[in-house]
Amino acid sequence: MRIDVVTLFPEVCEPYFSASILGRAQSAGTVEIVCQDLRSFTTDRHRSVDDRPFGGGPGMVLMCGPIFDAVEAIESQDPRRATRILLTPQGRRLDQKMAGELASHERLILIAGHYEGFDERIRVGLKPLEISIGDFVLSGGEAAAMVVVDSIVRLLPGALGDDESSAEDSFSITAGDSEQCLEYPQYTRPRVFRDMTVPDVLMSGDHGRIRDWRTQQALERTKSRRPDLLPDTNSDGGEDLSNDG
Repeated sequence: MRIDVVTLFPEVCEPYFSASILGRAQSAGTVEIVCQDLRSFTTDRHRSVDDRPFGGGPGMVLMCGPIFDAVEAIESQDPRRATRILLTPQGRRLDQKMAGELASHERLILIAGHYEGFDERIRVGLKPLEISIGDFVLSGGEAAAMVVVDSIVRLLPGALGDDESSAEDSFSITAGDSEQCLEYPQYTRPRVFRDMTVPDVLMSGDHGRIRDWRTQQALERTKSRRPDLLPDTNSDGGEDLSNDG
């Protein structure tokens, strides 16, 4: 898999992508992550990427030209067809299901915005998938890009060392009639810490009992903290992620 991140600040993203699980996944050849400096695709001597909005108003808006040129040039660097992603608070909210769907793609191009946002013709002309990481606004899309990339890469075969690890994460666990639950409580040494004790069932060696306990705990935790994840409480139909731009 190849992931390109178009950004004004590649120096912000590159250290994160080179560390820990993402760094190891790249070293192993599981994924290639390329930070592309948007200013490299400008044509004027000032390397301009933004301008004042028509109609007035505060801030600066990212212009069409540099972003169209960047996407088209980056797509030509690899024969695999790329899925274009625009990081915006107006997009569909990222969840584990979406991350899993995106992990099946061969190539992704993420466009991280900055300033007051994008010229609307970028959305209309490039037809990207629009993704948000939550109902809040960031100073730039770099943090969102890192979240999206991390959520995808850790689902790639071999990225975690043990492929079963991601199946036991929150939102990946299934229990009862629910397709996704929060993760059950986890414990490690020591067995007793400040009068808090590890549940006896986890020390029993009975894998059937442990599995049942974890399933029950996952359901109870989901009911108390995220009941919207349980059947008949979440009506969001989602969005087709097959659009390849």
